[in-house]
Amino acid sequence: MTRYILSLCLVVSTTVYSQTSVTAINVSIDSADYFLQKGLQEKEKGRRLESLKNFEKAARYNGNSKVITSELASAYHDLRRYNLAREMYKKLVSLGDESASNYKQIMTLSFQLKQNDDVLFYADKLKTADPSEKVLYYVGRVNYDIDNYGEAIKYLNGAASEDPANAEIPYLIARSYADMMNYKLAVPYFKKAIELDPSKSYWIYELGLICYAMHNDKEALKYILEAGEKGFKKDNDYLENLGIAYLNVGNLEEGVNILNEILKRKPSDLNILNMVAEAYYYKGKYKDAISYWDRVLEYDKESATSLYMIGMCYQKMGGKDNLQKGIALCDKAIEMDPSLASYKQKKMMAGL
Repeated sequence: MTRYILSLCLVVSTTVYSQTSVTAINVSIDSADYFLQKGLQEKEKGRRLESLKNFEKAARYNGNSKVITSELASAYHDLRRYNLAREMYKKLVSLGDESASNYKQIMTLSFQLKQNDDVLFYADKLKTADPSEKVLYYVGRVNYDIDNYGEAIKYLNGAASEDPANAEIPYLIARSYADMMNYKLAVPYFKKAIELDPSKSYWIYELGLICYAMHNDKEALKYILEAGEKGFKKDNDYLENLGIAYLNVGNLEEGVNILNEILKRKPSDLNILNMVAEAYYYKGKYKDAISYWDRVLEYDKESATSLYMIGMCYQKMGGKDNLQKGIALCDKAIEMDPSLASYKQKKMMAGL
């Protein structure tokens, strides 16, 4: 008799538990739908933050609903919470949404957030889901960002066929060649990029620097000037490169004037002081050169090279007194830095 009573209690207890579980599930589903509908109403009114709060509540009751997850992803995206949006779009894949539109959202957000592995992975998924989708730019850009220039160039050349108006594509090809120091191949792609988007002053400036590296001084000056005209910031670095460009084409006065503007702000910049001194020296303006090397010595009394070049200036100026003074200064400089003796030998072989 006792055994019968215990068995009966067990059956009743199990029945009660099952009813409770069903009730809890129904409540969760009802609550999830309630907050989903409320979120949709707020979304329709344009109250995106309020709609998000309701979608988040709905997800707490039913986290595996594709509809709720999709609304969450959209809300996070609209509110620029891109990391969370990306996670929701990825969750949709696990819930069975393998549509091209979903893959595209993940790929573009991964690209924006610099999640390079995911960009490559979902670009492949997107292309499989919809072969008409243009993914080569993204693949090329990721390869450029990870310094895989060969693959970058391959995919970006393909991207140029997909989207010939995208100026970023030839620019990245140019940068790929430039980063490999293949400047000759970089130049036509820089020019193509600038042709497609003439407003990019930085690209024009970069082309000027590339021309400088190739010793194409006239083109370097042309593009550096054009970059400034198009709005590139004329900071000290820009002015220094512009001054050098003028010097390289033989325009001593303009180059020195620009470099002197920098020296007003950076009076002890030894690199620029030496640059101006050398420019005067090679133009035969020895007194001017001496004045700038004297300024170098004011800031660095142990600059044996500057002392040596002052000695060379005096020798170049001619006259017995200048010659003797110049030789004495050069000898003193060699005492300070014996390595200058080889420099002296080269000068003697070249002829004073």
